[in-house]
Amino acid sequence: METVATLIIGSGFGGSVMACRLAERGERVVVLERGRRWQSRDYPSVSQDNWLWDEDEPEHQNGWLDFRYFGDMSIAMGAGVGGGSLIYANVSLDARPEMFEQGWPEAIRFPQLSRHYHTVGQMMGVQSLPDNQWTPRTRLMHEAAEKLGHGGRFKVVPQAIQFDPDWHAGLDDAYDYRHSKTWTNAHGREQGTCVHCGNCDLGCPVNAKNTLDLNYLARAEQHGADIRPLHHVRWIRPLEDGRYEVGVRDLLAGAWRRYRAGRVIVAAGSVGSTELLLRCRDQYRTLPKLSRVLGRNWSCNGDFFTPALYADREIAPTRGPTITSAIDYLDGSDNGARYLVEDGGLPDLLGNLLEHTARHPRLARTRLATAMLEYGEDSNPFLRMMPWFGQAVDDPGGRFRLGRRWYAPWKKDRLRLKWDYRKAEKAVQALADRHLALTEATGGRGMTPATWKWFKNLVTPHPLGGCGMADDPKQGVVDHTGAVFHYPGLYVVDGAMVPRALGLNPSKTIAALAEYAATRMPG
Repeated sequence: METVATLIIGSGFGGSVMACRLAERGERVVVLERGRRWQSRDYPSVSQDNWLWDEDEPEHQNGWLDFRYFGDMSIAMGAGVGGGSLIYANVSLDARPEMFEQGWPEAIRFPQLSRHYHTVGQMMGVQSLPDNQWTPRTRLMHEAAEKLGHGGRFKVVPQAIQFDPDWHAGLDDAYDYRHSKTWTNAHGREQGTCVHCGNCDLGCPVNAKNTLDLNYLARAEQHGADIRPLHHVRWIRPLEDGRYEVGVRDLLAGAWRRYRAGRVIVAAGSVGSTELLLRCRDQYRTLPKLSRVLGRNWSCNGDFFTPALYADREIAPTRGPTITSAIDYLDGSDNGARYLVEDGGLPDLLGNLLEHTARHPRLARTRLATAMLEYGEDSNPFLRMMPWFGQAVDDPGGRFRLGRRWYAPWKKDRLRLKWDYRKAEKAVQALADRHLALTEATGGRGMTPATWKWFKNLVTPHPLGGCGMADDPKQGVVDHTGAVFHYPGLYVVDGAMVPRALGLNPSKTIAALAEYAATRMPG
């Protein structure tokens, strides 16, 4: 059994910040990450391989995206060193100050987080899209806001992307990777500049996207942190000496390992952290004193997508950063509904496949490949499509628990989510209706997805809650620093501790909360 000072489970926006700050203090930090350590050549956008993670068989399928289906709600999560930063759309926004006025512990208000937001922005290299690089989606968003008389609500969103001010769409073969300029960042990692290739969510092939492995985790490693990929934590058990024993499945070796740590920080994300603690309380019974509200008050953050078609307008959503701009309705002026409209991009799956084919001589010589390459030169199936994105402030309507498997009803070990769509309906429907209004104002034809219109089903990449922070264990699982009630030395620091929806991309808030927690972590 290996003994460490601090064991961190997960390497997303919570775990990476904690690893960095504790390693800077000279502590021996080990980070256990269930997914791989990805190199740009291995990204699905480049390799066309290893797309999905399978929680039931992670030894055999440990790819890029963990997609969980829970009936009316589905959740998309990243799997790998860098956690959710691998699949997120780079948007780095401060939550609105009023979002902290209710539902949070007394110690957490916007002024307490302000300086930490600033620190996160610096570490993540946050920039704004240059004026000469507005995409057709950006211009459409601006036009739509103006035509509704809401031009003051429009803004170009800050993003964790390295832009080159000299790049523009008028260059010869502008989206070719050769236009990316390589550089070494402040943490010693080689990166490139953005060429608007559209692959943000599937792995930026030129490393212009500032994922956590290129900043916080890189700095943590410079200070001695040990990051171990393909280590899947399954249980946590307190020891008589005040430390914790952690059981881990080494997916690469196919073996079980045990660690002993004086401090354990759970940072596996809203779903991962909640599931792990539920198993410890209800399946293995190693942490029986965990709060009874564990798993409750989960929010999908009101994520919604509306496709719209334009007969005489080229949108080309497969080019440019996934999200470039927003129209802000978070002030509640729409009959009390609060939401943020964003433009949306789609990965260029066909282009990536053709690029992959062209790089492999054996594939390129086949008749099918020749036909595909010729077709692909002039074809863009999404040319006239606008994907309207957005998030809304929904009421926490989800509860995670462990339930029975249909094929083994005697085993109560399957993660279940009971989600009440009525808690999200007002805010999400207002966002969906706004999408249609913006589309109509710009001459398009919008289509509210039938999955919502008829079945009230949603997909979210921004899950929040499950181990919410509060002032006491009757209301939450952790306190304002992420410390788990009743278990000294055990923490949750990630999206699971966020007690309410934010109505916008939450990554910066999660990282700011982690920065805050790090300043209050005992030595």
